[in-house]
Amino acid sequence: MSVNTPTSARMKSVLFSSFMGSAIEFYDFLLYGLAASVVFAPLYFANLSPAMGMIASFATLAVGYLARPLGGLIFGPFGDRLGRKKMLVLTMLMMGGASFCIGLIPTQAAIGQLAPLLLIVLRVIQGIAVGGEWGGAALMAMEHSTRERRGFSASFANMGGPAGAALATAVFSLCSMMPDEAFMSWGWRVPFLLSAALVAIGLFVRLKVAESPVFLEAQRQAASSHARRRNPILEVVTKYPRAVIIACLATIMAFAVQSLLATFAVPYAVASGHSRSEVLWISLATQVIHVFTIPMFAALSDRIGRRKVMVAGVIGMTLMIHPIWLMVASDNLLLLFLAFLIGNPVLQAMVYGPTAAYISEMFGAESRYTGASLAYQLSSTLGGGLVPLAATALLAARGGNDPVYVSALVMAIGLVSLLALFAPARGYKDKTQEGAKAAVSVES
Repeated sequence: MSVNTPTSARMKSVLFSSFMGSAIEFYDFLLYGLAASVVFAPLYFANLSPAMGMIASFATLAVGYLARPLGGLIFGPFGDRLGRKKMLVLTMLMMGGASFCIGLIPTQAAIGQLAPLLLIVLRVIQGIAVGGEWGGAALMAMEHSTRERRGFSASFANMGGPAGAALATAVFSLCSMMPDEAFMSWGWRVPFLLSAALVAIGLFVRLKVAESPVFLEAQRQAASSHARRRNPILEVVTKYPRAVIIACLATIMAFAVQSLLATFAVPYAVASGHSRSEVLWISLATQVIHVFTIPMFAALSDRIGRRKVMVAGVIGMTLMIHPIWLMVASDNLLLLFLAFLIGNPVLQAMVYGPTAAYISEMFGAESRYTGASLAYQLSSTLGGGLVPLAATALLAARGGNDPVYVSALVMAIGLVSLLALFAPARGYKDKTQEGAKAAVSVES
């Protein structure tokens, strides 16, 4: 029997652990984006103009994304050598500790420039933690699964993104209903402090799950052959460089749209006349829907292929991005809801749902944690971290109310993703097939 044929009860436990752990990690990581769009500019960059303060706030948001590839490079090799589970426990502790401390940082008015400096340091720790988390969570689910359900199983790690965002939005929205003075004084800190309790729950769930059988089998085969294992980073750099580049560029559109709707769209909608609570609650509703559409499109990719589903999503996002901004800027709540609904639960999910399996299948088991983490985190950094910062600057350049430059930026990113998905197949397919065959040889 294949080592990756799990019992139903064990598989459910693995999928729940992957989802729960990822949701908690992304609750912490994406909560920062909400605070950056509403709170950090006046509290930690009060010496700047409102526009520059917002740009500086989003710059600290981008720092976390810049640190994510570093997290993949740090934890990936250890995950390939020591095991997926150990790294998942460590990254969760790091993320929870950093988030809790963010909730305790005094403002710039209290401690001066030390305040934004501490904010940046803790954001870097968050980025490193989430950079190491995703690869382990996706692989634990995928490597416990059968080959026919890899897309669906691996997507549970991706479901944690919108689930964590929904939870962060719900908690942040409830706190934002306080009087402004109380919210800006201490109310915004409550969601960050709550992360300590969430991490305790996540660790309880995660510690009960068995290590990946694929990793254990790879370890057994390596020990029995007495062959010296190559460094996973060297393995990826020498054997799979094209796979890293293709995977990064093919998925960058999903991260750009997701991050723009989670951060940039919030102050843009508020500036267009919607109340902050209206925007946050609509964002929350669509994020809940997003949790269910991600596995739906991932399961579809198991049936008809990853590329077909992802291409359809990229084309849809490219064509619809400017109409989405027009709906966000309207004074109609239904149009605002449709903008968020079309952007994330439908079009973005078509690309993001299959992403975990699409990336992971490009690498053999011996370096999969490292390779998948590096490709995914590079894409999230470029698309999710830098694009909101660029979009904010481009909107300011057009007077703060014309998103045409922002739309042009996203369309260009969509073209890049399409070119990557349709890249000349020979070299790319060879790398992908090589990774898939390596995985099958271990998992059979």
